Amino acid sequence: MMNMNATTSQHAQSTGQSTENYATSAGVAEQLQPVDDLVDYVSTYAKQNPGTAALWCFGIGFIVGWKLKPW
Repeated sequence: MMNMNATTSQHAQSTGQSTENYATSAGVAEQLQPVDDLVDYVSTYAKQNPGTAALWCFGIGFIVGWKLKPW
């Protein structure tokens, strides 16, 4: 009888671990969205620091425009 309880508890632990691993992998899949996270971070930063964000946009636009000029 003691062996049966040990086997049952071991089975419950192994089942719990596989369920836990599945939940962990599902949580990781939900968290790994780098594009959405980057857009959210940049928009939040732009709301908190509008002057700095405008200067960055102007600087990046100036460099890209300078490199793409047709002459």
